[in-house]
Amino acid sequence: MPSEKRGTRTPHRTRDLVIGAVLATAGLGLAVFGWSTSLLVLAGKAALVLAGLVLVHQGVSRVLQALRGRRTDLIFIVSVVWLVGLILLALLAPLLPLGEHSDVATTLLEPANMAPRLLTDHPLGTSSQGLDLLSRSLHGARTSLMISLMAVTIGTLVGGSIGVVAGYFRHGVDSVVGVFTNALLAVPPLILLIALSTVLDPSLRNMALALSLLTIPSMVRLARANTIAFAQREFVMAARLMGASRFRVMLRELVPNVILPVVSMAIVMISALIVAEASLSFLGLGIQQPDPTWGNMIAEGEGGAMEDYPHIVLVPGAFLFLTVFSFNLLGEKAQKRWDTRSAKL
Repeated sequence: MPSEKRGTRTPHRTRDLVIGAVLATAGLGLAVFGWSTSLLVLAGKAALVLAGLVLVHQGVSRVLQALRGRRTDLIFIVSVVWLVGLILLALLAPLLPLGEHSDVATTLLEPANMAPRLLTDHPLGTSSQGLDLLSRSLHGARTSLMISLMAVTIGTLVGGSIGVVAGYFRHGVDSVVGVFTNALLAVPPLILLIALSTVLDPSLRNMALALSLLTIPSMVRLARANTIAFAQREFVMAARLMGASRFRVMLRELVPNVILPVVSMAIVMISALIVAEASLSFLGLGIQQPDPTWGNMIAEGEGGAMEDYPHIVLVPGAFLFLTVFSFNLLGEKAQKRWDTRSAKL
């Protein structure tokens, strides 16, 4: 019987491999044609690229299912590959043979507002000042990711620590922390950031400090809720009965259990902070030109420029969308695995 089942599976697996390879190849060809053709308007090119990507997804998913014998979350894999590749390219951007990203004096002979062409020196096109959009997008990723990671690290450390203390001591400490947390949550985030940006210089450090205020209240609440839940567990009670100090109980027993859901929330918060930083830069309150960020690159499409040269907005917009989507998906996966609220006490 096992040999018969194996024999019946082989034709189906071969068929799925062939169909999947054909779909992936056709989709890739359709996407490349849609991207590079000059015969269609922007809407038609976008439709062809989108249809090609759908076919590639279906084909690769079918091939992986045939090889592994089970479904594979291809979108999650692509998201992780995108984030890893983007971070590596952003870190290595100054060393890569890319076009100029900020010095306008060196781009006087470069074509301005050049449309994306894959097999050229500017595969994603150029800005109105002849700056390479691929180079600007990668250098903008350095800025956006650095600010967001610094902000979420500060918010996680400060908010998580306050939440653990409030959840463990309760009573007066918890009440005071609750008042300050609710006060921060009562202020609209964008208004708070605009107020801070008018006082602070738009540097990486100041932007990270300002954005960290958005993460602290959420981290306090999450760490507090998980601390209260774990403080009633047997291993914490046993540590107390054995004479462990309060500091030792918090550090050795509570923090290792609270940190996992807090980190999963931090991954989701990175995407929100990237959007917040881009919003401030778009409004002219963040990092200033000529230093690129995705926000001030999108702002270059104001004044009707996007109607004539849509790639000026679409290129940084695509980087922003794919990065935020990937961080959200990664954070959701982490929350499903590490969120103790869904676990049985």
